[in-house]
Amino acid sequence: MKLSQFKFKLPEERIALHPVKYRDESRLMVVHKSTGEIEHVIFKDILNYFDDQDVFIFNDTKVFPARLYGNKEKTGARIEVFLLRELNEELRLWDVLVDPARKIRIGNKLYFGDDDSMVAEVIDNTTSRGRTLRFLYDGPHDEFKRALYALGEPPLPPFIRRPAEPEDTERFQTIFAKNEGAVTVPAAGLHFSRELMKRMEIKGINFAFITMHCGLGCFRDIDVEDLTKHKMDSEQMFINAEACKIVNTAKDNDHKVCAVGTSVMRAVETATGTDGHLKEYEGWTNKFIFPPYDFVLPDAMVTNFHMPLSTMLMLTCSYGGYELIMDAYQMALKEDYRFGTYGDAMLILNK
Repeated sequence: MKLSQFKFKLPEERIALHPVKYRDESRLMVVHKSTGEIEHVIFKDILNYFDDQDVFIFNDTKVFPARLYGNKEKTGARIEVFLLRELNEELRLWDVLVDPARKIRIGNKLYFGDDDSMVAEVIDNTTSRGRTLRFLYDGPHDEFKRALYALGEPPLPPFIRRPAEPEDTERFQTIFAKNEGAVTVPAAGLHFSRELMKRMEIKGINFAFITMHCGLGCFRDIDVEDLTKHKMDSEQMFINAEACKIVNTAKDNDHKVCAVGTSVMRAVETATGTDGHLKEYEGWTNKFIFPPYDFVLPDAMVTNFHMPLSTMLMLTCSYGGYELIMDAYQMALKEDYRFGTYGDAMLILNK
């Protein structure tokens, strides 16, 4: 398929700038793939579509406060530094993006904090905006990380056009976030509250947790019309034996397996064998899913309403069917659904 087939007009005011007050009270569009029927409910009603021994697969990655603002030595120019990942604990080396990049060269020093208490030196150029920074910090690594993160803020995606606010520290994170390493939140998981998950447990629904550290690749513009030529950024993922056992037992006994979010979907499709079973996995994936694609494992999927031309929209169309999902998006626009990370959700039922 072509990139232009995933274009639609999304008015700016339809992008959610803040989450709803209660996580599980966003709206939920339920799409029945086999019949084409569409329902409109509240997210906590998702319980009504699943039974005892069905399984939900969640991504338990944890977002860290990746966006910092520093000043360049001598000029005092304000520089945004986006932490991507730590390259070396001992040397305090980080892979980062800087903006504006043209001002930042090897050898420059950047100062962070009101008192310039954190200093970093640029030691390498990696891409046009990418740099390697060495933080000049004496002290234990844990203490350094605490000091660094205290200077950062939640890395809201570019389409949320506002500064980060105190509520984002809690709300730009799932309630089950555990393993640190993401620079954006797996948004479908944001709708699950403690109360809802307790009610799911009481109903007998099982949970499997995998880890995929969501990177910036999902927000990167695709610059080729032919989607077969697009390369996804690699993201680190972990699937343990316990998750495999929970998921495979459900599949073998003909219970539903629901993937919560596009990151989970990419991870399980990376790690599912030809026998239809989920396998243990520790490594990286750059799997790019766009129509047509045959899914092996999940019977259902929860996802948010995504931006035009995004890889997440392409994956959603792959799972729900291109025409059905694009029609559902037009309906969502007419029915005032909220789009983006803090927006409403869609449940696609495959059977």
